[in-house]
Amino acid sequence: MGTTQLESVSEPKYWHLRTVLSEALDSEFTVGEILPNERELAARFGVARATLRQALDQLELEGRLQRRRGVGTTVAPPRTGVAVGTERQSWPGTGDDAWQPVDSTLAAPPAAVATALETARDQVVHIVRRSRVSDGRPVAAELLYVPLRSAPEATGSDAHGDAARARAVLGELQRLELQGQDRSVELGSAGADDARELDRLPGAPVLVVTTRFFAEGRTAALSVATYRADTCRLTFGTSGGVEIHHGPQG
Repeated sequence: MGTTQLESVSEPKYWHLRTVLSEALDSEFTVGEILPNERELAARFGVARATLRQALDQLELEGRLQRRRGVGTTVAPPRTGVAVGTERQSWPGTGDDAWQPVDSTLAAPPAAVATALETARDQVVHIVRRSRVSDGRPVAAELLYVPLRSAPEATGSDAHGDAARARAVLGELQRLELQGQDRSVELGSAGADDARELDRLPGAPVLVVTTRFFAEGRTAALSVATYRADTCRLTFGTSGGVEIHHGPQG
């Protein structure tokens, strides 16, 4: 690669470099390709390594780059679509659900969850933990809160293994007639547990999607799913949104 000098601009130098780098990712690199090291990139664009790191950090935040231990900085695959505005409704674990069950425990939920589930604050519920992986990387972690009334037989389930117990709760839940669901999305920061599961640093930006499932005239389950903001995008409507793939197409 040759040397590319940045123009003199009024915007922060790192931000202009981020734009130039983004264009280079589209025209010169493919998904999964490893970028040159920082010394080579800084020399190419005629900037200090501190400025380069700021630009790389911004592109990682935007989901364009992925830093992997022992590998380096690679071009990230397209973001995973998170459907939040579709008419399609189904219980967790049915159809083409991309989530994988991890385990299930009995414990009292947070106070706000207990209120939403209309249970006493000290009443234990099933807490099913699930994960979602895309292109070999964790992109989301979910806690699904299910009151005992929604899955009574799973309480005494003899299923062996953490994932089997989780599937037993999901199976019980799916026997109910789903009457509807609602969903909300907010921007948040990864706590210690979420950061560990999502391979991010605590405080990293995340999308928190909360879904309530209704059956028998009340809330039958509540899902709190935490998505990596750098790898996911929200989609609306039944078509799943517009797909935009970065990098050369061929």
